[in-house]
Amino acid sequence: MYFYRMDRRNFIKHAGIVGGMALTSLSCSLVLKESKYKMGYQLFSIRDEMAERPVETLKALKAMGYEDFEIYGFDADKGLIYGFKPLEFKQILDDLELSVTSGHYGFSPYLEKSEDELKGFVDRCIRCAKELQSKYITWPWIAPEQRTLDNFRLMSRKLNIIGEQVSKADLGFAYHNHGFEFEDHEGENGFDIIINETDPSLVKLEMDMYWVMHSSNYTPQELIDLQPGRYVMWHIKDMDKVTRDYTELGNGSIDYTKLLPDPIKSGLEYYYLEQGGNFAVNSTASAAESAKYFKSHLQKKL
Repeated sequence: MYFYRMDRRNFIKHAGIVGGMALTSLSCSLVLKESKYKMGYQLFSIRDEMAERPVETLKALKAMGYEDFEIYGFDADKGLIYGFKPLEFKQILDDLELSVTSGHYGFSPYLEKSEDELKGFVDRCIRCAKELQSKYITWPWIAPEQRTLDNFRLMSRKLNIIGEQVSKADLGFAYHNHGFEFEDHEGENGFDIIINETDPSLVKLEMDMYWVMHSSNYTPQELIDLQPGRYVMWHIKDMDKVTRDYTELGNGSIDYTKLLPDPIKSGLEYYYLEQGGNFAVNSTASAAESAKYFKSHLQKKL
């Protein structure tokens, strides 16, 4: 995957430009109905810049209008997120008047490990989430070699175990879908197993709308109709009209002006714009472009 790199001086200059564009758009949007939700961003979308200059990147994202984030890349062994201890990172967020409400944590290696090992890892995730004052811990995916029906059943059991442990810590737990869950395996698929074999009170859902449109036979609203109140978080990202890869919001084939589901029926608490790659210029410019489109066309719907 190609990542665009800038030196510090050019980054700050570029961030100032896109931030100015975003603030202009923001001032225009103030006449619209104020949303009850903070505009969120999944930081995996800008992981190259977060790895090199996290504080400057958060400042640039704030200038674009983002207020809330979902983290990615917690190092459980070192207890670090983006090179900081969670309490240090929380202080940075507080200073910038930003928040983190969910995190994607690396559960995949624990699918086949013992329950004691899993419990220890979950304890570290809980500690991180509490120090960040984020509400949700989210299981984001499993590795390609793990994607069998038996493993979907095994994962569902572990999702329930984690959900109970996280719930006892007064936090929420969710599963984030990709496209592989919808793949057919002799008349069965992983998504149905997860839905049917997990406890809705312990395991909430984070709907990735791109993957729903890319790989399932459902629309986001149809999935919500089947599990109302369970989709507490959304990922909103667009699909290239030709390659079906990711693209900047508003540039692709998913018309969210018509497709965006009912947030109340969903049980929506937080949403995050996202673009996992395939940037037109670079990750920073893509974040700005998606923010501008969202504020102009979609924010009023939430």
